[in-house]
Amino acid sequence: MTTIEDFWADAKFAPTPQQRAAILHANGPLYLPAGPGSGKTRVLLWRTVNLIVCHGVPPEQVYLSTFTEKAAHQLREGVRSLLAAVTARTGRPYDTGRMYVGTVHSLCTRLLVDRRFHENRERGQIPAVLDELDQYLWLARVRVWRDLTEQAGFEVDSATEQVNAFFGNTFQGTGSSSRYQAVTSCLQLFNRLSEECVEPEVAIERTSDPILQRLLRLYGLYRQRLTSEGTSPATDLSLLQQHALRLVESSEQASRVFQHVIVDEYQDTNHVQERLFFRLAAETRNLCVVGDDDQALYRFRGATVENFVDFPARCRNHLACDPTAIPLTRNYRSRQRIVNFYSRFIGCCDWRKAPPATGHYRVADKEIVPHSTDEGPSVVATTPASPDTACAEIAALVRRLIDDGKVENANQIAFLYPSLKSPHVARMIAALEGVGLRAYAPRANRFLEGEEATDVLGLFALVFGRPERGDFPGVEYREFHDWLDGAEKRAEALIQADGPLARFVTDRRRDLASAAADYAALLKVAERMGWDLKAPYVIGRMKRPLHDAPGLSERARRAIASRYVEALLVRREEEGRPAPLEYVVKRATSIDWSVLDLFYRLCGFDRLRGMFDAAGRQEDPDEGPVANLSLLSQYLSRFMDRRAPIITGELLQEGGFTRLFFASYLFALWRRGESEYEDANDPFPKGRVPFLTIHQSKGLEFPVVVLGNPRKDDRGPQQVEEIVRPLLERDGEPLDRLSGFDIMRMFYVALSRAKNLLVVAHYKGAGQSMHAGFKQLLDDQIPRIASFDPTTLPAAALVIEDTPRTYSYTADYLHFLRCPRQYMIFRRFDFVPSRSQTMLFGSLVHRTMDDLHQWLIARKASE
Repeated sequence: MTTIEDFWADAKFAPTPQQRAAILHANGPLYLPAGPGSGKTRVLLWRTVNLIVCHGVPPEQVYLSTFTEKAAHQLREGVRSLLAAVTARTGRPYDTGRMYVGTVHSLCTRLLVDRRFHENRERGQIPAVLDELDQYLWLARVRVWRDLTEQAGFEVDSATEQVNAFFGNTFQGTGSSSRYQAVTSCLQLFNRLSEECVEPEVAIERTSDPILQRLLRLYGLYRQRLTSEGTSPATDLSLLQQHALRLVESSEQASRVFQHVIVDEYQDTNHVQERLFFRLAAETRNLCVVGDDDQALYRFRGATVENFVDFPARCRNHLACDPTAIPLTRNYRSRQRIVNFYSRFIGCCDWRKAPPATGHYRVADKEIVPHSTDEGPSVVATTPASPDTACAEIAALVRRLIDDGKVENANQIAFLYPSLKSPHVARMIAALEGVGLRAYAPRANRFLEGEEATDVLGLFALVFGRPERGDFPGVEYREFHDWLDGAEKRAEALIQADGPLARFVTDRRRDLASAAADYAALLKVAERMGWDLKAPYVIGRMKRPLHDAPGLSERARRAIASRYVEALLVRREEEGRPAPLEYVVKRATSIDWSVLDLFYRLCGFDRLRGMFDAAGRQEDPDEGPVANLSLLSQYLSRFMDRRAPIITGELLQEGGFTRLFFASYLFALWRRGESEYEDANDPFPKGRVPFLTIHQSKGLEFPVVVLGNPRKDDRGPQQVEEIVRPLLERDGEPLDRLSGFDIMRMFYVALSRAKNLLVVAHYKGAGQSMHAGFKQLLDDQIPRIASFDPTTLPAAALVIEDTPRTYSYTADYLHFLRCPRQYMIFRRFDFVPSRSQTMLFGSLVHRTMDDLHQWLIARKASE
């Protein structure tokens, strides 16, 4: 009989006693406090395989979740790979298609449509889910904002100022008139209320502040409007979890659907997620949680670290039993001195609860043990000096590490900062450029300010035209139009240097002008004939006058006379749902290319094509520009999905498209600073030194890490925490210590990312300081760069993942053979295709048959 040990031997995996115990644990709640680099992902994967293979748990009865797309991808691919290896040895296949593996939010969506939670096994309805940008764009619409604030009790003309005054967004002593600031502050509050399952009617009774009471009413109205507006209900990411919780709490079967509920990064869970997990595991009591409270970074997204720290007590409360606790504290990632350094750092903080309470706000008795016995220098600091001098010293060290082959590529050296808006970032990038190195720092500035986005959107401005610079207050408004001016000038220089590009832009402008003129011509016919655009289109009476409209283009005439269109219209009329006149007018005056089509056509000209050439070079590839173009394709796709899937003549009237695209959508991106590029497989482009926020670095590791700014001021708790805490029925970490705890955890994450070398910038001079936790550590005989010999550093080994990605012959290999560049663009960098085809009819037939099948199952069960 084949055992789990046999599979370990095949994979050359030798677990520690703690890892072994965690993997083999099969019944009851399991509590896994795991330090950095302790192999927790490997443990979770092998534990899942052990349950499926050795204990006969069907894959669809395992719930395995985490909190980022990267981690979810790793778990998903890891389960597939390990089970494929088991199949190769035993010949027994495993179907993971129905297994719950993914982010919490994606699994909440699956719960909503899972027939096992619905009466009579009916199919649940998936609401349209708005992410943070969608939320903002929805609530910031003038009509929505005005309606909701008025219904909540705010005065129509001063609602924005009142909201901003409450949140401290002031201008010259009074509430700012910025709708952007008001909407952003409201959404932060709304999301926290949703994550805590706060009901507005109940919360209103707990406060006497009239403005807060109105904001709570506004929150209730916001929830109602989301579910009632449009043809299908909508929700946001925070409310999505509430919908899933309500479903499982109302379902009698909920606690029997999954035999095992396994949650990674449990320190990042919020209140509603905790309730969801305990409900799913209520009957089996097989709830396994793994996490590290010292790496809790997401309080600003509602994470409640107490869920993990106090898990044993909460387990007794919800499941009436104690969990088995198995600490995973051996670090396999970092050299010995790095582990010792960050362990000493986290110990600088007093985590004890204030009397008369006992215990700690941190998992007690957790000591990280380095697996490495290498005692060589692995933590160095710059000579205490001015920022320019310290940055130059770091840049010289990085240059030497690359030249000496201590890393294989520049993207293996990561620069981490609390915020990439720090002036130290610009200094460091300049210092690297001074030694011939390129940086990849999309968050250091607004994404739109990058060269790639500026060039593309400047060409868009030449094609579509741009909105006039109005006389509106606000620095950001002026800066946005200054950027747009510069983008237009860059685009003009590009077309002057590229004749085919200039002709292409001219042709596209002609397309738009023709479509706008066609629409105006057809509108005149309708007005002259007294036709209502909303009224049904009558072919015999309307076709000829529209076709013969003065000045109409041949393209529009062909569209109106099309036999295919006419057959479609006749069929609709016979079915009793005649098309309105405006449908015919829009169809006849629509452009036959989309925003994404335009983007990809521009990529074929010299300027942008050169970026793809640089990414595809065998020697010294530079993938940074292509990574940014990929993100731009995603933003353009979002615009099409949410605002304008088709460019119509109507939309082109009086600058309608330019206002929608530039003044509304792009300006929203500008103000929000949208700028993150993330790819689940290869997140950092080759040939560039990556600059990341510490939050971005969570879950990652690098051979060399530079902490570019060891300063983060304690400014007290977030305002939203101060607002929400009195509305809750439970306590948490004390408000006056929240910020200090979170700063310690943030730097702990940064310090624990390094494998071979950790470099800390030590700035000195006027206005320079560092977090108190570093002062003693840097003065405690930490080597300085000047005395550090880089030749003692081990070379970064080529990383071979424990759980390699599975590839599809048809989707990957054949795609690569057909066109390597197309494979690079769409499979590797996740560019959004400009045109997608969906088998709507086949999907409809499949869903109908499945609905009938499930109905028969439910009926048979009831009989």
